[in-house]
Amino acid sequence: MKVSYAWLNEYIDLNGLTGEELAEKMTRGGIEIDGVESRNKGVTGVVVGHVVSKEKHPDADKLNVCKVDVGTGEELQIVCGAKNVDAGQLVPVAVIGAVLPGDFKIKRAKLRGVESQGMICSAKELGLNDKLLSKEQQEGILVLPSSTKIGTPIGDVLAINDEVLELDLTPNRSDCLSMLGVAYEIGALTGREVKLPDLDVNGASVKTADLVAVEVEAKEACPHYSARYIKDVKIGPSPQWLQNRLMAAGIRPINNVVDVTNFVMLEFGQPLHAFDADRVGSGKIAVRMAKDGETMMTLDDQERRLEPHMLVITDGSEPIALAGVMGGASTEVTAGTVNILLESARFDGGTVRKTSRQLGLRSESSIRFEKEVDPSNVIPALNRAAALIAELAEGLVTDGIVEVQSDAPEAKQVSVSLQKINDYLGTELSRVEVRTIFERLKFPYSVAGEDLFQVDVPTRRGDITRAVDLIEEVARLHGYDNIPTTHIHGEVIPGALTKPQAIRRELRKRLTDWGLHEVISYSFTSPARTALFKELSSSLKAVRLAMPMSEDRSVLRTSLVAQLLEAAVYNRNRKSPSAGLFEIGSVFHTHEETLTQLPQEKHRFAVLLTGNRLEAGWNVKAEAYDFYDAKGILENVFAVLGLTSKISYAPAQPEHFHPGRTAAVSIGGVDGPKVIGYVGQLHPTLQLESDLGDTYVIEVELDECYEAADFDIEYRVLPKYPAIERDLAVVVDSEVAAASLTDAARSTAGELLESLQVFDVYTGDRMEAGKKSIAMSFVYRHGERTLTDEEVTSLHAAVVQKLEHSFGAELRK
Repeated sequence: MKVSYAWLNEYIDLNGLTGEELAEKMTRGGIEIDGVESRNKGVTGVVVGHVVSKEKHPDADKLNVCKVDVGTGEELQIVCGAKNVDAGQLVPVAVIGAVLPGDFKIKRAKLRGVESQGMICSAKELGLNDKLLSKEQQEGILVLPSSTKIGTPIGDVLAINDEVLELDLTPNRSDCLSMLGVAYEIGALTGREVKLPDLDVNGASVKTADLVAVEVEAKEACPHYSARYIKDVKIGPSPQWLQNRLMAAGIRPINNVVDVTNFVMLEFGQPLHAFDADRVGSGKIAVRMAKDGETMMTLDDQERRLEPHMLVITDGSEPIALAGVMGGASTEVTAGTVNILLESARFDGGTVRKTSRQLGLRSESSIRFEKEVDPSNVIPALNRAAALIAELAEGLVTDGIVEVQSDAPEAKQVSVSLQKINDYLGTELSRVEVRTIFERLKFPYSVAGEDLFQVDVPTRRGDITRAVDLIEEVARLHGYDNIPTTHIHGEVIPGALTKPQAIRRELRKRLTDWGLHEVISYSFTSPARTALFKELSSSLKAVRLAMPMSEDRSVLRTSLVAQLLEAAVYNRNRKSPSAGLFEIGSVFHTHEETLTQLPQEKHRFAVLLTGNRLEAGWNVKAEAYDFYDAKGILENVFAVLGLTSKISYAPAQPEHFHPGRTAAVSIGGVDGPKVIGYVGQLHPTLQLESDLGDTYVIEVELDECYEAADFDIEYRVLPKYPAIERDLAVVVDSEVAAASLTDAARSTAGELLESLQVFDVYTGDRMEAGKKSIAMSFVYRHGERTLTDEEVTSLHAAVVQKLEHSFGAELRK
């Protein structure tokens, strides 16, 4: 809602308040002001001039030499190129020294040898919005009404020395979709009185009921319909003051009758519509629901197909308007209109909203009806508009109003006690202070007992229905800044993260510290994506949405890796082939074919590595991600969670993973190891389909990690005694895992084995087919004494014997 400061000043005295100060007061009072814009874009020194004569320029076919009187007693010679300039016109003239928008200064000049002492201006050159002007006014100089006084500053004529406040209204404050509503609001904030417009209508002897009849079939959708009849109108342009008001509000002037309906709509918040009465053939207005398949041509020259839930105004048979949305072309007010049928009604907001949305027609009228208009303004707005049309279009208003009303508006009574107000706000307001606030709001009230206020809420404030609404009014008018701070009292429970929350937060921090980028993907995905990476939930089903936005987002995700793969492909297609991504989130599954219970929701974390870990530089070669980057990330995660000793890895061949470069990740438990995830390379076929290079992924269940995570730190005394190192290389079958050898070696060596590291795996040409060599480094140490060489030799021999016996290992020669 755009509110002109100058127009608002007609309803309430704003002296002493600038536009910025007014905006600050309203914002602090709960009506947010998006901005205050000056209508004057930098115009000074422009006055009204009279074109006394016009002659062709002697050396230019498209230029005219004009003599212009600007009220100084001396005619100015001005060269003008506008096609529509002519003698006898009143026009805006920028004299020598004037300034136009963009800091364009007018100086004495010569055009093709002819001196020009100023400039005749167009609307655009004055900074006016072209969209709010007629086509004629857009294409040439601005021609002013003949009643305009010569020499008057153009700022006064066009009312551009004004400020416009743009209100950002919440849906509950539809009362401020009108100038009077805003005036009431400012009156409440400042304590000033609101001045209401004159509503007197001088009726003729002809009865309105003799010329028009009204019938309402759809009473629920139209609880009140009223009409007036105005005879012998003269259609023409509106006076400049009316055009100025509409343009300040962002509405284009059309003609004096239509402009009045828009003016009164902005003034009262009550939409009106003017019909050409002679084109309403039967003289009867019937309000009903549309018939299936019925059509009508609206004012925008579009044929609209109507449906039975749409409310229409008819001439007794054919639709002539979409109620509350837009009028019909068949009864449009034109230059030839003589008699006016003026409508003012109350239409159901839900019906108007549904029609407006379905037809894609959102108008100033529908915006107000959707939020429900003040039922008490139907007749006052009708009378105000009729009086203005009689004044500005020289029409004759017939006697009386024809109306059908199925329910009468009543002020709601809401009660609230002084104690409840103070309890809710933490204040100590007195009875007098609360009474003063209700009086400033213009809310009639009575006091029952000592402190119970019984408030009769005006119909213009339909948002106030409960005691808490009145408390809100007291709070905002008392001033939110004046509400005291209340310390927390009672038992205080310190806030803290749960263990899962703390783990997820720590993982995010660590993974980003390690150079990965976090992804937050859609929880909705396509059925094809849920078919990927199902190993952790192979017996479960995807959850399908009841009302999906599209087939690509029709099921809940079952895997995070599938979503990361989608992100990697997206980046690859945009020339970013390298990516280190991770996501921590939920996946969803169900056991049921048809969902009757809530689905299972499980937390997982996933990582995807593709392309280069290190890009090539002038002194380094590019380094691609490999399997050990992924496994290293996973090992670091488990180290952070204190799970290293509980995690084991085993070769695996899950679907969609590389059959020889994938490991299952298991966590030890009471019932033995349980697979909680996989780390490995994508299957070459899937990589090819995705147009990616070698890509490595991790996906791990977090729920089991939450339970087993241990953040206790174990401290060990620094060793005082020397260690003894031994290396061992054994040849085993290719199928034997190095982890099996190291596990067996640890169990045999016992507590004296401080560390064991595999430092080489060889499968070259010198190795027998089906065999491989694994070299390991052993470090032995005793915490309280120095080990002897004999002890270590004996223990190391036992390790060799264990490997030979259990795995058929042979010492490498």
